[in-house]
Amino acid sequence: MKLLIVGLGSMGKRRARLCRGIDPTFAIIGVDTADARRAEAMNLGLVDAAEPSIAAAMAHAPDAALVCTAPLTHAGIITELLQNGLPVFTELNLVPDGYEENIALAKEKGLPLFLSSTMLYRRETQYIKQRVQAFGKPVHYVYHIGQYLPDWHPWENYKNFFVGNARTGGVREIFGIDLPWLLDAFGDVESVHCMKDSVSGLGLPYPDCVTLMLRHESGVQGVLAADVVSPKAVRNFECFGDGLHLFWEGSPKALYAFENGEKRFVDTYGQFEHDPRYSDNIVENAYVDELTNFFEVLQGKAQPRWSFEQDLRLMPLLDLTNGEE
Repeated sequence: MKLLIVGLGSMGKRRARLCRGIDPTFAIIGVDTADARRAEAMNLGLVDAAEPSIAAAMAHAPDAALVCTAPLTHAGIITELLQNGLPVFTELNLVPDGYEENIALAKEKGLPLFLSSTMLYRRETQYIKQRVQAFGKPVHYVYHIGQYLPDWHPWENYKNFFVGNARTGGVREIFGIDLPWLLDAFGDVESVHCMKDSVSGLGLPYPDCVTLMLRHESGVQGVLAADVVSPKAVRNFECFGDGLHLFWEGSPKALYAFENGEKRFVDTYGQFEHDPRYSDNIVENAYVDELTNFFEVLQGKAQPRWSFEQDLRLMPLLDLTNGEE
């Protein structure tokens, strides 16, 4: 199989490396307008060829494409790839630009349109979902995700990539990453109350702290707080009901169930891969499982766990992270 990876930044390089690990026989063609990024990907052996445009890359006759550029560029790139007859895997879009048009175009051409939602592939989130469903009684949850925005890309100023833009800000991205698995585990949201504030000197064009109080249609109540000011990256989740108490601190080493009077570790992985350049709560296994799902979709063996249609319905919740009341 020949794969086209559009965008050779941090995520594009990661996807290329993981695709190589899944199947070393994959031929990978990279696309990036930056000469330096194309050269780096070639020097690292992550791609077999690198081109400055999709049009030039089509000469290599790719079978499928991965979109790993900044979110605001996705819509046009996805359209171009679909028009060229390629199935598409895309990273988080964060905005609904081109959704209806690209959904219709993919259906017209009979092509898979696969949207990344990596947290749905975390074994910890799937364990939480299974335990809650098996429990079958009312639960509440409290979930805080905090990260320091300047640490996201330490090699560049945070104002110079997409999290510096109000439409694709850091808090919005956190919600875009985590809300899909929360909706998958607890059901669609029936009502929501939002509180937001700015407590840092980061000079962002959006609130740096946002808290949602959610009522799910299932009856579950949740508090979801996200910020980009926490000096230490944290992911603290707690779910509780009369007879169920789960704790998760974001990594495979920190999932617990309170049973028989004890807080007991739950091992959902056995072993896991972690890239030391990222926070402890970033696990490579989920990215591999997600890509594997994409390749199974291409083979007609599986369905994606998250869709453009579902993501479109999620957008009003992401819009709560902007600066307007």
